[in-house]
Amino acid sequence: MSDRLVLAIDQGTSSTKCLLVDAAGAVVREASAPVPIRYPRPGWVEQDAGEILDSVLVAAARCLDGVPRGAVAAVGLSTQRESAVVWDRHTGLPAGPVLGWQDQRALAVCEGLRKDAEVVRAVSGLPLDPMFSAAKFRWLLDRTPSAAVGTVDSWLLFALTGNHQIEVGNASRTQLLDVRAGRWSEELLDLFGIPAAALPEITPSNGELGRISERGGVLAGLPITAVLGDSHAALYAHGAGEGDVKATYGTGSSVMRLGEVAGDAVCLTIAWNDRLAAEGNIRSSGSTVAWLADFLGVSAAQIGEMARSAASDGVHLVPGFGGLAAPWWDDTAVGLVSGLTLGTRPEQLARAAIESIAHQVADVVDAMGGAGRILADGGASENDQLMQIQADLTGVPVKRARTASLSALGAAFLAGGIARPLEYDDFEPRPRDPAVRHAWRDAVARARTPAARS
Repeated sequence: MSDRLVLAIDQGTSSTKCLLVDAAGAVVREASAPVPIRYPRPGWVEQDAGEILDSVLVAAARCLDGVPRGAVAAVGLSTQRESAVVWDRHTGLPAGPVLGWQDQRALAVCEGLRKDAEVVRAVSGLPLDPMFSAAKFRWLLDRTPSAAVGTVDSWLLFALTGNHQIEVGNASRTQLLDVRAGRWSEELLDLFGIPAAALPEITPSNGELGRISERGGVLAGLPITAVLGDSHAALYAHGAGEGDVKATYGTGSSVMRLGEVAGDAVCLTIAWNDRLAAEGNIRSSGSTVAWLADFLGVSAAQIGEMARSAASDGVHLVPGFGGLAAPWWDDTAVGLVSGLTLGTRPEQLARAAIESIAHQVADVVDAMGGAGRILADGGASENDQLMQIQADLTGVPVKRARTASLSALGAAFLAGGIARPLEYDDFEPRPRDPAVRHAWRDAVARARTPAARS
């Protein structure tokens, strides 16, 4: 790669961010554009594919405003994962809503396949769950049977280059990929009733992945040389080694480490190209704070301030708003607040909300067999109190990246062949009472149905 710049596009759940990165890995410009999210019914979370594309074009135009056209050598793309997109093969226009990764409307599809859950897990590396794309594809194709489907990276690659393709790491999150073979599984396609012709072609994570057409506006003519799922891109940016566990603190949380982990508590996925990784997904972390802020009529920042000056005093908030994901994988779990007394005040609830994020990450780290250190990133990681609680609950050091937007940075690094070590803030674990974790697990048990616990 020459000294020219790399544009990283990070298409996330609530916004699209763009970074312009030089050959040394330094961010020289950045911009963003919001993406609306809609909740038309309880458990439904959807977006508009056209609005997602528009946000990419707007953010890119803002980031490249005034930049000489020949200064950018390549584009790297990181995207939200598991969300399902459907579009018309002939017109190229969206043919239905984007079903977000939190969307639960395809739960009935999964329920109909419970007898095949072990097969699904063995082949795909993923538990049968409506979070993943396959059941969402089925729901969409039932309403638009001749359409094309894909994940957000597939949609953007198609819209920008005209090619119907999907990066292998994103493909591994669909629940239709044979995760060890790296190809679509005929057995899983049959189980979910997905025609192979509706799916994109699987591509590597980097290389010549397509050249952007005139539809891309300021991006026209640029090559896309890397595509990664957002969590995978953050892992790549950290340069994680053996014993490292990466934890991204966003709307939900992704806890990931390279290599396989025994047991079914976490997923087996593809990090990039042929590198396998273990991952535990948490449905609600930052969104728990957002919910409580809305409930109390304050801002998310105020929740952090309230928590900073309080103890939880035995109050636990289990954010099972749409069930619990890793390591429980319990769709029937409910949201629960326990330990309330007449003396409980909003400050205790705020502290319990912050602690719920750290407890859930600790649950996944425990399921992975522990960690040598936790590499943290994401918006909520800016909360020093959360990072210290995380170190205390897991008993291992937490290193928080000082650089924001790691998903975009990871895409830029892979697209440009850039290697740059990150700088971190360190949080060392302090002694803790084991009863703290036991009390949390008791609260989780109360949030789950007896059938799911057995």
